[in-house]
Amino acid sequence: MKETIYGRNSVYELLRANRREVYKLLVAEGVQERGHLTDSLQMAQQRGIPVQRVRRELLDRITDSHQGIVAEVNEYPYATLDDILERAVERNEPPLILILDVIQNPQNLGTLLRTAEAVGAHGVIIPQRRGAEVTQAVVNASSGASEHILIAQVVNLVAAITELKEHEVWVTGLDNLPEAVPLDQANLKGATALVVGNEGEGMRRLVRESCDFLVKLPMRGQVDSLNAAVAGSIVLYEILRQRMRSTDGKRTSG
Repeated sequence: MKETIYGRNSVYELLRANRREVYKLLVAEGVQERGHLTDSLQMAQQRGIPVQRVRRELLDRITDSHQGIVAEVNEYPYATLDDILERAVERNEPPLILILDVIQNPQNLGTLLRTAEAVGAHGVIIPQRRGAEVTQAVVNASSGASEHILIAQVVNLVAAITELKEHEVWVTGLDNLPEAVPLDQANLKGATALVVGNEGEGMRRLVRESCDFLVKLPMRGQVDSLNAAVAGSIVLYEILRQRMRSTDGKRTSG
């Protein structure tokens, strides 16, 4: 099944990641060839990918966000949980994994994928049902980060969490419950999986109960919650901050 990826950054990262088969590039006639568009055309030429010059109106029928370039590709190559754990081994790092419990908004999913890739997460786990999948809108929202990070679709998140625990990964849920540990007091240096719940309802009960502990963000204003993608991104960067300050990357007490 063919898909289309659009936008200069997304197509550039798609080609740079080189994880999908690219059938051809559609480029608007008369478009200014500079920046990532030039880079994409050079990579296409090096790999023998056909480049077809078309009227801008043709791309407009596909999307109004094409920025002069569209790629025809195969389906997104989902990874496995083992692939994600193996990437951590290859990097000689304690695993850092993002688990998304039924994130439904493509923009939120894209933002979280972009942040996860930026902080060096080894992979992302999403459910096969109910939540958003990696579509062209998600690729665009992530600015192509989805093409670099490993994403696994699983039937049962609780079973995946159980498997991670067997690999000595601590599972941390993001929730604003009274028993949650304030983020500045949480130890997130070691092997960590962060669970971010649904935009409206948060984590499902069984997923929450599967977590080793919960963390919460300090809230001093009148609003008592943040957008799921914003909150998840803040915690991911706190994990990165703690890892960068840690001398050996191992979980310590406190």
